Amino acid sequence: DVVLFDIQDVGVRFYTYISTMHYVMEACAEEGKKVVVLDRPNPNGFYVDGPILNMEYQSFIGMHPIPIVHGLTVGELAGMINGEKWLKGGSQCEVTVVPCDNYSHEMLYELPVQPSPNLPNMNSVYLYPYLGLFEGTNVSIGRGTDSPFQIVGRPGFDGVYVFTPKSIPGVSDHPKHEGEKCGGYVVRDTRDSTFFSEGYLHLNWLIKFYKSNKAEDGEYFKSFIYKLTGDETLKSQVEQGLTEEEIRKSWQPELEKYREMRKKYLLYP
Repeated sequence: DVVLFDIQDVGVRFYTYISTMHYVMEACAEEGKKVVVLDRPNPNGFYVDGPILNMEYQSFIGMHPIPIVHGLTVGELAGMINGEKWLKGGSQCEVTVVPCDNYSHEMLYELPVQPSPNLPNMNSVYLYPYLGLFEGTNVSIGRGTDSPFQIVGRPGFDGVYVFTPKSIPGVSDHPKHEGEKCGGYVVRDTRDSTFFSEGYLHLNWLIKFYKSNKAEDGEYFKSFIYKLTGDETLKSQVEQGLTEEEIRKSWQPELEKYREMRKKYLLYP
């Protein structure tokens, strides 16, 4: 008996399909079953960036000590999970990866279908690593609209774009700020700019909304931010007034170690 894993990931630590794969591998290791991963390209596989998860903050939202943008296909990550002994008790799962043809990490791969209801197009897939962090704040990223993960805003914010989140059955039930008019910005229009070719995690939107937060807006950061970022550091850095450049510089020592470790598990150039 084998278990086939054939699910399209988007290359972001808090996109939980990879957490599901972890549990599949763990269960199969316990039961002596084989796993066959039908590998797929990673649409955000052209860069690696973000803070590494502190395992004290491990959850289904982030299960592995990897950066937010990990630069791996699901097949490569399966090899890393085994190789680094991240399964329970250091157990090993018998995994076979059926690789992609003609894929490289340098290419911008466009998905033929949307990977999940709230990532309806490639704009949202490319913006997901950045805008996903807003899920740990009082800012809406457009759940409950026709542009999830492509717009940002909150009630009372004086932005150039206005939207009102609503429940959408099967897509977004009771989204953040449901029924409230939110002011903010459209981010999706940046797709054709260098925004997507620079290869790093943008934090300027997160910092901008923090600086504009007023007492009547309530707490900007919610505790969920720790699960998204991997520990308390990024929240503290934003609150201390560090710039995007300063924050990203603080990640580099651990990212260099990760990039070196990642080389052992790459199946594609």
